[in-house]
Amino acid sequence: MGNGYRWLGEDLVLELHVQPGARRSEFAGLHGGRLKLRIQAPPVEGKANAALLRFLAEACGVPVSRLTLERGSGGRHKRVRVTRPARCPPGVSPPA
Repeated sequence: MGNGYRWLGEDLVLELHVQPGARRSEFAGLHGGRLKLRIQAPPVEGKANAALLRFLAEACGVPVSRLTLERGSGGRHKRVRVTRPARCPPGVSPPA
């Protein structure tokens, strides 16, 4: 998964490198085989994780309830599963 994502059936699994406390929230290409995201929220009291999930939900066109933070709640490397995304976020191709 050198491109930072994979499809598992209809679900999209994202491998992310997250930079909290950024000037603005945005996709920032690849970083070490993971999709890099800059998140504006600070890394305190779960604020960056909550902002990350809201940002990804908007990018995928789904409610936050269809996202699961599977791994990495306390670090920069995270795995997020998106259940049946309505659209692909930047850098992600639709399933074959």
